[in-house]
Amino acid sequence: MTMLYEQQRAMRAMRKTAMQRGVIAVLDIGTSKIGCLVLRFDGPEKARAGDGVGSLAGQSGFRIIGAATTRSRGVRFGEIDAMQETERAIRTAVQAAQKMANIRVDHVIATFAGANPRSYGVAGEVEVMGQAVAEDDIARVMAVCDVPDFGEGREVIHAQPVNFALDHRSGLGDPRGQIGRQLAVDMHLLTVDAATVRNVCYCIKRCDLELAGLASASYTAGMSSLVEDEQELGAACIDMGGGATGVSIFMKKHMIYADSVRLGGDHVTSDISKGLQVPMATAERIKTFYGGLMATGMDDREMIEIGGDTGDWEHDRRRVSRSELIGIMRPRVEEILEEVRARLDAAGFDHLPSQQIVLTGGASQIPGLDGLAPRILGNQVRIGRPLRVQGLPQAATGAAFASAVGLCLFASNPQDEWWDFDIPAESYPAKSLRWAVKWFKDNW
Repeated sequence: MTMLYEQQRAMRAMRKTAMQRGVIAVLDIGTSKIGCLVLRFDGPEKARAGDGVGSLAGQSGFRIIGAATTRSRGVRFGEIDAMQETERAIRTAVQAAQKMANIRVDHVIATFAGANPRSYGVAGEVEVMGQAVAEDDIARVMAVCDVPDFGEGREVIHAQPVNFALDHRSGLGDPRGQIGRQLAVDMHLLTVDAATVRNVCYCIKRCDLELAGLASASYTAGMSSLVEDEQELGAACIDMGGGATGVSIFMKKHMIYADSVRLGGDHVTSDISKGLQVPMATAERIKTFYGGLMATGMDDREMIEIGGDTGDWEHDRRRVSRSELIGIMRPRVEEILEEVRARLDAAGFDHLPSQQIVLTGGASQIPGLDGLAPRILGNQVRIGRPLRVQGLPQAATGAAFASAVGLCLFASNPQDEWWDFDIPAESYPAKSLRWAVKWFKDNW
């Protein structure tokens, strides 16, 4: 625990350095693509003028000056599978983005999917030392949180205060400077597989880059795809990627739960490849051009040329009807949505005042998803695109870039985390575990 804690603090310091220099790159390490965006900041740290606990002021003071994506290699289920392949792909993306920006970048902030995220809600309470709440009090109240024993091989990647209470006033965003005696906090901890994080850190080091921050893709996708009201009132973001589908729940502008399903768009492609006996590349093309989820009578008559290059003329000129293709794709997409539904139920999503669900990520672009998803997830479902960010090329405005764009917002405006306060490292007790959504019922 302490190891990553120190590492996170070092990354935060490095991010400050990069911001002072005015340039930082964000790297989205996905299963189907690796995207790199280069951000330029207008002056040192202008982005965080307000500096409130958990301030989420959109895109302050930066614009994108370079962008590139490359086909991802060596990543499976959102986790690094083959180090050299991934390293080569990251280098390709970063070099292309640097070339477009015409500037060299040393610091990157990375996001990754997968890694078996688990959410914990923890709480702590202390007496305020002086008359008004100071920085020290915040550090102390976080230090007394009853951190669960999350087992070997897990590390905390996000540790955010999502709610403060001072005496009997709950729901405070930032209690600093307020007068009171008893300070309480609710924290959201997100832990992931330590090995996955270590692989990402190591891979970026091998690319001769400095890591200035790490975030979970489900978190960053939610930051860019949920509008402010949804983040405030409660909403879930489902980031449907190539190899994994991220699930995050936001409330009062904070992420309060995250999880991931080890299924994504690549599994749909692989089903098409097996079902039609064609190579993966052909299956991907067929999915992109002709794919769908809701068959109508017309689809029985619409024939798709499969094509091929085996040299066997009969085999290569096969055709299938679009309904057959839909028949292959639909069960897999239903399976992904059922898994997502199970995760939301486990988190107690139905206790939230608002049940808005936003689907984003590359696989959310399959035609007909807007008709199928409400049947499985409930009525309030919409397909979301990331926020418009200054300088973002047209090609990178689609849903496939939700977590990359969210990472830009995370880079320019990180919410306060545990490691931003001087917490004595030895005061991490391991006591009880509380379920992440338990305190909704108490606080709302």
